[in-house]
Amino acid sequence: MSDTVTAAASTELGGIAGWAVGLMEAIGGPGAGLAVAAENFFPPLPSEIILPLAGFTASQGGFSLVSALFWTTLGSVVGAAILYWLGVKLGRDRLYAIVDRMPLVDTDDLSKAEDWFARHGRSAVFFGRMIPMVRSGISVPAGVARMPFWQFLLYTTAGSLLWNSIFVLAGYYLGENWHYVENYASVFQYVVVGLVVALIAWFVTKKVRARSAA
Repeated sequence: MSDTVTAAASTELGGIAGWAVGLMEAIGGPGAGLAVAAENFFPPLPSEIILPLAGFTASQGGFSLVSALFWTTLGSVVGAAILYWLGVKLGRDRLYAIVDRMPLVDTDDLSKAEDWFARHGRSAVFFGRMIPMVRSGISVPAGVARMPFWQFLLYTTAGSLLWNSIFVLAGYYLGENWHYVENYASVFQYVVVGLVVALIAWFVTKKVRARSAA
């Protein structure tokens, strides 16, 4: 990572995000992927900072834009896949018991993700990659429900690629102002939530009309 990137990172970040900066400085693109993968296990890890920082690093020549997109998306998918298989192997009761003992993770978040998955299935996996907290927990109920793994990978990759691309590209084109992305992250999240609500409303309306016409 260049001195410019390091200086910007040290000024703006600290704590866990600073750790992510150190990874990118040490091993480049794979470091960004590792940091994003870790978000699946530590929800407070701010991907809304890590992703634009990865884009900024790419703009400064730390690694290529394609590399930033590839590694961050791979990190998202690998982290999600691990949680999926934990859901498969452990089952619901044992998994809740383990999560209850883990720091920085709330069983309420897991429960919300499980309820959402039960109602919306594949859409939950796709859109869940773009919603805070749900993004980290949605893989577990997918595993508990034994969702076909190829299907899980398909929707996880698509959702992760879309989410990651928006923030990585924003950091890439904003350059040294990459940190402004964080200010608008919540706006995009509200847009995603609004879209999900609209799709659910459309689906319910369609079902009700179909039953009325029958």
